[in-house]
Amino acid sequence: MFDFDKWQEIWATIRKNKLRTFLTMFGVFWGIFMLLLLLGAGKGLQNGVLDGFGGRATNSFNMWSQATTMPYAGMKPGRYFDFTTQDMQAIRQQIPEAEVICPRNQLGGWRGTATITRGLKSEGYNATGDVPDYTKVQKFDMMAGRFINEIDMKEKRKSVVIGRMVYEELFEPGEDAIGQYVKINGVYFMVVGVFNMDVSGNRAERELRTVYLPFATVQQTYNYGDRVNWFIVISKPGVPASEVEEKVEALLASRHKVHPDDKAAIGSWNMEREYKQLVGLFTGIKVFVGIVGLGTLLAGIIGVSNIMLIIVKERTREIGIRKAIGATPGSIISLILQESIVITAIAGYLGLLGGIALLEAINNALESAGGVDMFARPGVSLQFALLSFAIIVIGGGLAGLLPASKAAAIQPIEAIRDE
Repeated sequence: MFDFDKWQEIWATIRKNKLRTFLTMFGVFWGIFMLLLLLGAGKGLQNGVLDGFGGRATNSFNMWSQATTMPYAGMKPGRYFDFTTQDMQAIRQQIPEAEVICPRNQLGGWRGTATITRGLKSEGYNATGDVPDYTKVQKFDMMAGRFINEIDMKEKRKSVVIGRMVYEELFEPGEDAIGQYVKINGVYFMVVGVFNMDVSGNRAERELRTVYLPFATVQQTYNYGDRVNWFIVISKPGVPASEVEEKVEALLASRHKVHPDDKAAIGSWNMEREYKQLVGLFTGIKVFVGIVGLGTLLAGIIGVSNIMLIIVKERTREIGIRKAIGATPGSIISLILQESIVITAIAGYLGLLGGIALLEAINNALESAGGVDMFARPGVSLQFALLSFAIIVIGGGLAGLLPASKAAAIQPIEAIRDE
């Protein structure tokens, strides 16, 4: 049954010394506030970094050719060589662990641009020749139309899929781009799709200012022949990408007469390895931040225990009188525990609200600014917030145990004589 008088008494005790109560509650408030803020910021950093993968397959690697650094088979170091479509076929036939192979060519070379013109508007954009399977490497949000397909490849069609920023700069707002023509390095291509991507910061600028052409069309139209600038491989499920990477590198080294120990001749970037390293790093950061936050929270709870000890000391006579007129040790313990829990629960709740409100404000500010590199969507889960509050309430109860036991042990006669 709800005891209104007891709760009035608890509230009066809390209000009796406002400054002391405020400082005690602030310790708990600050503990949970900082715990949520640190973990939320860590989550924002993790989201920002992992968003850099932008929907790409994490069990994949990129590979490209470089200059040899060691003599081999009668050839001097410093020799350059190109990967070819025949190399791609050899990988398909000899390395079954490679599930997807995507050869790529970029107009203007790596990080180069192609001049794309429509009417009086002309600008430099990234333009790559790709195969239909590239959608298994990178996720696209098709705003209109479609991506490159097998018919484009087979018939070497002059089709192009353009990024959202390319569309916004070359077309009028609301204009239907599908079926329209743009000129890419002097050759007309028909727009068959417009895509968007869930990326932010500098990568958004780069990806959304990209156009995709059929790989076979680029080979023929721009005189690439059978050359491949670089390619991407996705390993089969359950097969580490690093294992497939080693096999592909050994095969290509043999085909192009590269010394088996010349690791500089063939460049590669393993996304799976990078992803695992980042996940491990952020797990460590999360544990460290959690320890720091819990330490701050524990300090606040210990502060509550110390203050409750002082309160018990100040109320020795009162407690003695209560016991003299029939109060049981259990009722005394209940009173002190309730005061301790009320202090920590109120402070914890305010800290919880403050932390969530600040994270939400930061999140809204980031969205208004259009996002920033390496930081996105800071926050904590509802489950974690509720768990934190539960820990606070339990901690408040534990913080009151020692003061409550001391209060229950007070002898009425000694308490009444206490000055």
